[in-house]
Amino acid sequence: MKRSILYITILALCLNFSCKKDKKEEVSNEATEVEAPVEENEKKRPTVTDEPEYYKDSKKLTIRLDPKSNSGVSGSVMFTQEQGVVTMIAALNGLTEGEHAIHIHEKADCSSDDGKSSGGHWNPTGQPHGKWGDETGYHKGDIGNFTANADGRSNITKITNEWCIGCGDETKDILGKAIIVHQGVDDFKSQPSGAAGSRVSCGGIIE
Repeated sequence: MKRSILYITILALCLNFSCKKDKKEEVSNEATEVEAPVEENEKKRPTVTDEPEYYKDSKKLTIRLDPKSNSGVSGSVMFTQEQGVVTMIAALNGLTEGEHAIHIHEKADCSSDDGKSSGGHWNPTGQPHGKWGDETGYHKGDIGNFTANADGRSNITKITNEWCIGCGDETKDILGKAIIVHQGVDDFKSQPSGAAGSRVSCGGIIE
């Protein structure tokens, strides 16, 4: 009888010790999991001071287009620059229905009645006139043609990384140039300006 009681006591002590050991291991595992070091490839979230340099070149510029050559064509053009890319959005009215050409010209001078004070096409790389992206060459000012509706209105959008706003690069900087709208259509062949006809609207690209 005494031996049975002794065996039962020893068994109870063993079970109690085993439970405590398991419990202690569970807590230890949890503590290890919480205190585990952060993986090396986990990066902190960027703050304002961590912004890359190209985010800091954001610019916005809006210019007015005034009628030329007794046309009554007017409008506005907004340029925005973001991450090295310039977006041009133009809104025009007073046009005759159909196709017209639009270009960037050399000088922000719209003082003459015919718009010719703005000079020729902006062509800083000395290329022949042509359609934008043509392998045989094109001017940086060769925006192209657009279509006006029956009400004489049109919206034009162009996006390019070949322009910049005030960056100082003579081959890309559109500041100091002019937007010219033509009465006719650019044929992308005639030199030096595509035989687009009279200049019906002009706006200097200035800050």
